[in-house]
Amino acid sequence: MSQRVREPQALNEAAGRHQPGQATFRAILAEDIEWKAFAAFPPEARLAVLVGNPSEQGPYMVRVKVPRGVKLMPHRHPEDRIYTVISGVFYVGLGDQFDADKLEAYPPGAAIILPGNTSHFHWAKSGEYVTQVTAIGPLGLEYVNSKDDPRNFAANP
Repeated sequence: MSQRVREPQALNEAAGRHQPGQATFRAILAEDIEWKAFAAFPPEARLAVLVGNPSEQGPYMVRVKVPRGVKLMPHRHPEDRIYTVISGVFYVGLGDQFDADKLEAYPPGAAIILPGNTSHFHWAKSGEYVTQVTAIGPLGLEYVNSKDDPRNFAANP
């Protein structure tokens, strides 16, 4: 069963973000993006919510920033997702086991469609990457192996 992600500080602060159904034109500039730690990610990775509220039903858009060398071990999301590579090279592989030979490299501008419940893993192999994720919430994230889930460790910031 998928673990729904409920993090008041990372996901539920709607102030300043565009919400679905708002009739106001908005632009979100790179310098205005607020990056935060996200308990479901390794401590070095960051998440920014741009549109919507990922912990609730409805459309959302987030960005994920992962520094060089950091791996996100095999996990899955119940929701279908569209990843757009903003910067860096996004290395992603499919499967329940981390396997560097299964990684595919996607450059900036690439769009990757990931069906819900598809086990996958990421690695910032050649440097930092930023991806934008667009989906219909609520956001869920379940690691294939619970020992890989940073939420299971009290030392996580």
